[in-house]
Amino acid sequence: MANQFTSVSAAVGIHPNEDFDLDKSTMQQLRILSSHPNVVAIGEIGLDYFRNITPPDKQKHRFRIQLDLASELGLPVIVHCRDAYEDTINIISEWQSSMGAKPNPGVFHSFSGLKKHANTIIEKGFYIGVTGSITFNKSDNLRDIVAGLPLTQILIETDAPFLSPQPNRGKRNEPAFVRWVSDKIAEIKSVAVNEVASSSTQNAKMLFGWNN
Repeated sequence: MANQFTSVSAAVGIHPNEDFDLDKSTMQQLRILSSHPNVVAIGEIGLDYFRNITPPDKQKHRFRIQLDLASELGLPVIVHCRDAYEDTINIISEWQSSMGAKPNPGVFHSFSGLKKHANTIIEKGFYIGVTGSITFNKSDNLRDIVAGLPLTQILIETDAPFLSPQPNRGKRNEPAFVRWVSDKIAEIKSVAVNEVASSSTQNAKMLFGWNN
């Protein structure tokens, strides 16, 4: 898609639920893919202790290697974190200490952690990704967290084809459905929908280096 349409950007990376070795050959493939002009991030990378498909030690090793790759290539990261916030944040902290913290290091995709995690993530310069789950009936905790977040640190996301907003829950998700995500954020924060959309767009431009 990124080859066919210049308006489509892509991210490349090894998801934590992919169970294979990240060897020299794979790293070379990632470097080649990352050289594409429409590749704007390394991701999704991170930790997933919910699925438990890949051993945690292997996940941690691959996560750190890909963080270092992002530093080498000067790209932000899209972080997948599920039931693993403490370990994920610890690895991010060690990475930033050794490589040097940089502006706009990445986004925690489809955030599902606690308020303390959100605060730490923002302190480290990351954006918080908000998906259709914020519209779910039982997502009061997430709504409370988002209510206290600055719009300057929020990115609206889809996680398509998953996590369709409540009006379309159970159906295939798609980018057009972010309208319900922005509506809910606007409702929670008592601001205009246009303000949410404009802020998220500006945040994405800053993170991914989009100039238009």
